[in-house]
Amino acid sequence: MSRFLSLFFLTLFATLCVSFAEIRSSSVRDDWRPIIPFDEFGFTHRGRLELQVSKIALTQKPGPDPDLSKVGFFLCTRDSWIHVFQQLEEGEIRCALQSSLVKPVYTFDKLKGGDSFSTVFTETDADQYTLLFANCLQPLRVSMDVKSVMYNLEGKSGDRRDYLSAGKTILPRIYFVFSLAYIALVGLWIFVLYKKRLTVFRIHFFMLAVLVLKTLNLLCEAEDKSYIKRTGSAHGWDVLFYIFSFLKGITLFTLIVLIGTGWSFLKPFLQDKEKKVLMIVIPLQVVANIAQVVIDETGPFGHDWVTWKQVFLLVDVVCCCAVLFPIVWSIKNLREAARTDGKAAVNLMKLTLFRQYYIVVICYIYFTRVVVYALETITSYRYLWTSVVAAELATLAFYVFTGYKFKPEAHNPYFVIDDEEEEAAAEQLKLEDEFEL
Repeated sequence: MSRFLSLFFLTLFATLCVSFAEIRSSSVRDDWRPIIPFDEFGFTHRGRLELQVSKIALTQKPGPDPDLSKVGFFLCTRDSWIHVFQQLEEGEIRCALQSSLVKPVYTFDKLKGGDSFSTVFTETDADQYTLLFANCLQPLRVSMDVKSVMYNLEGKSGDRRDYLSAGKTILPRIYFVFSLAYIALVGLWIFVLYKKRLTVFRIHFFMLAVLVLKTLNLLCEAEDKSYIKRTGSAHGWDVLFYIFSFLKGITLFTLIVLIGTGWSFLKPFLQDKEKKVLMIVIPLQVVANIAQVVIDETGPFGHDWVTWKQVFLLVDVVCCCAVLFPIVWSIKNLREAARTDGKAAVNLMKLTLFRQYYIVVICYIYFTRVVVYALETITSYRYLWTSVVAAELATLAFYVFTGYKFKPEAHNPYFVIDDEEEEAAAEQLKLEDEFEL
């Protein structure tokens, strides 16, 4: 039963593995799991897997010598793994290595008493593969150090290596192009702030900071993936990427909360409940970024990888929900103010603006968290870069909308409107009372 549960969970989280394959070193200590996933990679027709395993130690109960042909590494596609799981469940095979649907890389019966091995596996069938370790001799426990190197050969003579998975090899260029778009946005926003400097609020400078951090994040990500593509290692660029990703995440969610509360537009201060939202969102973003680092750096072979994956998803959902509350509170307060303070037109325009922003925030969250994931799931492995493009386009559109709607203006929705507009707004407000938000 434990074997089948492990296989089921592997099938479940194999679809969630988003790490970029590169030169990866892993340590397994006294592990009993029947299946251990290590990495995922999209091979072309000239794919290579270099596998180096050392310090192999097998611990078992006293008894006859085990059949080590049932212990070893193999490659398997996602579609094939579903059928392998069915074969195991129906009793057609007793070990994943016995299936004709997998590609054995190395079995431990070839060790001949040794404690290490090195092998090169050539893959000519283009597809998305997962490197897995099978231990079909329960309760055998395994300890070992594993170094896996996956790449595709490029060029006519195959003299160049591409360490990025097929379908993601153009990501460095994609991230660089989007960073140029954000550099243009930063320049445009600085020009707007200078031109409208008499009507600039503090929130506008905060928006500039968010744009700058997003630009730096994309530049570091482009350089990070570029180094991985050429050498298999990030050479420290991943550290800068994580730093700017962390700052960008915190400032973006903080910006949504501040705009949603009307800070700097409607009032120069935050109420206690709004401060509590920020006190919740910021620590959660810290936890989410820590979880993301663990997910990316350890890979799925770790015992706690699934747990950290669930933590990241849960925290992300909580943050997305939390930032909506200030906008709802602002809409509620504006509706009440429009009926009582005699400035129906002003408050109605504010109300319309915040409603639009509320809808756009929901669409942005839904698209980047649900639609992009669905696109990554259903898209062929050769076109996985399309999900990245979709997410970045949605983010760029969200930034542009936010800047356009909340740009500094001399005549904006927060100032006085003439009497005719006031009367028209009052009539419209009466009609709107018939509907719920």
